[in-house]
Amino acid sequence: MSVPLYQAKAELFRTLGHPVRIRVLELLQDGPKPVRDLLAAIDVEASNLSQQLAVLRRAGMVSTWRDGSLVMYALSTPDVADLLAAGRRILGAVLTDRDGLLGELRADGSAR
Repeated sequence: MSVPLYQAKAELFRTLGHPVRIRVLELLQDGPKPVRDLLAAIDVEASNLSQQLAVLRRAGMVSTWRDGSLVMYALSTPDVADLLAAGRRILGAVLTDRDGLLGELRADGSAR
């Protein structure tokens, strides 16, 4: 029996629910990178990065291959970058709305 679509979507978003995984995906938007470059750019232990990369691989969000002695990572599809961009837009709108509401609340309070 297949997994319902809403459950698969929830699993996708759970995969995105870790700051190291988000940072890895952001770094890979510029193109493939070896693990050593990811490690240099992210302030985590190598074992933690390895665990997070494994989660992204299992979810199909990144692809991996060897280039000589280097293990390379890349986004599995440009849609991952699109999803991150949508997340930034949503976050920007939410934060803008909160700032606007805060301004309205302050203005309303001073009018009383």
